[in-house]
Amino acid sequence: MEFEVVIGLEIHAQMSTKTKMFCGCDNDSFDKEANINACPICMGFPGQLPVVNEEAVKKGVSAALALNCEIQLHSKFDRKNYFYPDNPKGFQISQYDEPVSKNGFIEVEIRDGENNVKKVRVGITRLHLEDDAGKLTHVRDGSLVDFNRAGTPLMEIVSEPDMHNAQEASAYAREIQKIVRYVGSSDADMEKGMMRFDASVSIRPKGETKLYPRAEIKNLNSFKMLENAIDYEIARQISAWEEGNSLKSPITMGWNDEKKETYFMRDKEESDDYRYFPEPDLPILVLDGKLVSEIKKNLPELPNVKRKKYTEDFGISEDEARILSDDPIMAAYFEKVVEICEDAKKAASFITTILIAKLKEDLVEISQQKISPEMMAELIKLVSSNVISNNTAKGEVFDDMYENGVSPSQIVEEKGLMQVSDTSEIERVCNEVIAENAGPVADVKAGKDKAMAFLVGQAMKKSRGKANPQMVNEVLKKLII
Repeated sequence: MEFEVVIGLEIHAQMSTKTKMFCGCDNDSFDKEANINACPICMGFPGQLPVVNEEAVKKGVSAALALNCEIQLHSKFDRKNYFYPDNPKGFQISQYDEPVSKNGFIEVEIRDGENNVKKVRVGITRLHLEDDAGKLTHVRDGSLVDFNRAGTPLMEIVSEPDMHNAQEASAYAREIQKIVRYVGSSDADMEKGMMRFDASVSIRPKGETKLYPRAEIKNLNSFKMLENAIDYEIARQISAWEEGNSLKSPITMGWNDEKKETYFMRDKEESDDYRYFPEPDLPILVLDGKLVSEIKKNLPELPNVKRKKYTEDFGISEDEARILSDDPIMAAYFEKVVEICEDAKKAASFITTILIAKLKEDLVEISQQKISPEMMAELIKLVSSNVISNNTAKGEVFDDMYENGVSPSQIVEEKGLMQVSDTSEIERVCNEVIAENAGPVADVKAGKDKAMAFLVGQAMKKSRGKANPQMVNEVLKKLII
């Protein structure tokens, strides 16, 4: 029997506000001492009243608009009741049947092994607002509870079951991460627990349209983990179906990343189990239509728009466009360099080959390094005007800029790295190379291109990389041929 896989994702992203969702506690709890970032409100003490964080609402609306959602001018908060040791109130304040947004979608691009592109449209049921629980750390003799994260503002993005393999789910999750970063709604840093996924996976005989019971895999906090968990669960469900043990009701699963397998946690809770009812301590959330229009008007260019602009207007490759548009800070850096040097192709080449490679090697962000867009543009101009060679720029000059934050012109002047374009000096170097390499010279005369490349390399080496390589090539041809 052939099967079709059906996948939906719930993505939880911590919003980048200064304070928590319903109180004044600091929203940054990463790497802080346990249980110092809490107050009676986020700890759920009796008689304490929550107040909605206005900035969190605006950031939620920004993300929803970027996801093509319909904004609901009237929405409400609900109590989602469940007990868990890291949930001090005994309930979560969330949105259920009247969320702040609904009916959105995004398109994601899927590339196969031959670099063919397929576009997949994924519907978004809703983006709603809620607060987070705390954090449990399991140790040998029990579990430790840290309430620093309790009450942090979350947006939960619920997709339609429109994905059919792990690659599509991962591409969708990656695009969501880029979008919420671009609009400034969330840093979505998974290493800091700011973004995580719940993946619902089910299978059905190919050709059928009804949905069968699903397994929801909880708390996946990396793209690789998401892909591995989905792939494993698909294989597990197909095997169970073929053995006559297909799912009879929804279940909740965990993921063991060491064993690379899912495991049963509990039967899946449905809405009735959570006993939703309107949060009595919060009024209806009413949004001003003018505010929503203003937020929509001020949305930045999104990554898909930038990718198209970079390939069509700037003329760079699709791979370069994807790399440069993945992060809003990197995109802004690239565009500033292009604005100054007016050479998008060279800017893309310099940034994607030498700068990004160095950032990955050192595990630092673009904002943490010393080469400003102005300095990078100046370096490119020095190459374009033949003051220095491309190799010198990408080698000695770039390394000094990166390490010391010094302008390229200063480095070139202090180290005497100006490119030699003097014809007589280049002829002198080329004559020496010809005299020292009789064999390759004979090969050039016989029409062997590799020999010419070797001779050019020898001339560049003899000039310590200062000679204009194009002139070297021309002079060698004139002298030999």
